[in-house]
Amino acid sequence: MEKTRNTQCIKELMNLRDSFDALNGKWKLPVLQYLFNRQDELNGFRKIAQGIEGISDKMLAKELRELEENNLIQKLCCEVSHSSIRYQISEHGKTTIPLIRTLVEWGRMHREVATNIIKKPS
Repeated sequence: MEKTRNTQCIKELMNLRDSFDALNGKWKLPVLQYLFNRQDELNGFRKIAQGIEGISDKMLAKELRELEENNLIQKLCCEVSHSSIRYQISEHGKTTIPLIRTLVEWGRMHREVATNIIKKPS
């Protein structure tokens, strides 16, 4: 019984590590959320950079490359011009949306709790 529970724990920790490996960093989830919310638009690099406040071009390029490597987004290239590269969330990337929505809701709740703790007099 103990061995089975330990094996299950090890598998869960491996799965969690795999999740963090694919989604780690400050910007990957915002990029996925941005692309999900704008599925019907042409999302070029500049448009994404302008739509996600605070991200540098260098960081966006890195995050887009890593998201593509993990099959979470797709890079669409126009044969006519290299400057017309577009990005879209992949079907696999869309599976992150329930997770992102849960994190958004948890963040809202946490902000309320943290704000109330800070406001309480000692």
